[in-house]
Amino acid sequence: MAKQFTEEDADILDQLGHHDEPKAAASCTPREERIIAGFEDVQRFVAEHGHTPQHGEDRDIFERLYAVRLDRIRQQDDCRVLVEPLDHQGLLAAPPHGPEASMEVPDHDDALLAALEVDAETPSITQLKHVRSSAEKRAAEEVAHRDPCKDFHLFKPRFAQVQQELDTGLRNAHPFETNTEINVGDFFIVGGQKAFVAKKGRQHLTNDGKKDARLRVIFDNGTENRMLMRSLQRALYKDEAGRRITDLIPGPLFADHAAAEDEASGTIYVLRSQSELPAVVQYRDLLHKIGVTRGKVEHRIGNPRLDPTFLMADVDIVATYQLYNINSQKLERLIHRIFEPARLDLEVKDRFGYPV
Repeated sequence: MAKQFTEEDADILDQLGHHDEPKAAASCTPREERIIAGFEDVQRFVAEHGHTPQHGEDRDIFERLYAVRLDRIRQQDDCRVLVEPLDHQGLLAAPPHGPEASMEVPDHDDALLAALEVDAETPSITQLKHVRSSAEKRAAEEVAHRDPCKDFHLFKPRFAQVQQELDTGLRNAHPFETNTEINVGDFFIVGGQKAFVAKKGRQHLTNDGKKDARLRVIFDNGTENRMLMRSLQRALYKDEAGRRITDLIPGPLFADHAAAEDEASGTIYVLRSQSELPAVVQYRDLLHKIGVTRGKVEHRIGNPRLDPTFLMADVDIVATYQLYNINSQKLERLIHRIFEPARLDLEVKDRFGYPV
C-alpha cells in the first residue's frame, strides 16, 4: 500500500530547503517510492558530510551504497524525472571530472547495492546494525592477528609491575577517548588484555590527512602485533571496555591539594640572597638557600641582615612547598645531604665581626 505523506515528512523537506509540493503519494508505484527514499538518503548524507558519496574500499558501507544509488538515478531518465523536483542540492548534475568522478560503478559496490536493496516495507538502511566499513574490518583483523613474542621475558616484569600499580592506586585506567595519543611506553587495555607499545615507527599521513605509524605492541599473554597506530585507535574506540592506563600518579609530596585527613608538618622554602658580596653578585640567579621550617617562612627570615645563614643581607622568597604527614627535620637533613656537592664554600662576618 502506498505510504501517506505526513506533516513530519513536510517538516523534513522544509529543513532540507525543498518547498515544492511533493508528488502525490497515491500516484507512486512501489518502485518509485524506493527510488525517492533512496534519493532522500543520499540528500541526507550530503547535508551531513558536505560532499557527494564516493566509491572505494576505504569508504563507509553506507557512503558506498549511496554512491551506487546516485549513479543509478543519474543514468536512468525515468529516475531523474521522478526526483528532479526534490533535487535542491544539484545532485543530478553530471559528476565532476577528476579523481572523485564515479562514471563506472565497481562490481563489488553493485553487489553491495543488491544485497542491501530497500523496498517500501523495509526500514531505512541507516538502521542496519553490526555493519562495519572495510577500514574497520581491516583494523579488527590486524588487532586480532598475533604472533608469539620471542623476547616476552623482557616485558613480563613490566606487566606485573603495572598490575600492582593499578591495584595500589598508583595508576588508573581511563576511557580511551579522553586522550587519543599513542606513544612508546604507553599501556592500554584492549580486548580484555593489557597492551604495551614497545616501538613506534616513522609517522606518516594517511590519504585522509590523519597521522599514522607502524607500532610494535606487546600483549600480557605473551603475544605481539606489528599493527598500524590507526588500527589500535579504532580497536580502542570500538571496545567499550577499552582503556588507557595512566602514567604513575605522583605521591603525596607532589599533590596539588591536601586531603581532609592530611596533617601539615612544615614548609620547604627557597630563597635568593640580596648580598653584595662579589661571589653572590656574580652568581645571584644560581645561588639559593634551601631550608625547612615548621612555622611561617616570613617569621623564619624575620631579620636576615642579622643572620649569617642569610649572608647578613635581605632575601627574596623564590618558592615554598607545603609539607604534610612527613618529618620536616629529617626531610631537611636529606635535602642538605643531596645538595652537599653543590654547596657554596663562602665566608661572611657576623654582626660582631667574627667570620662565619
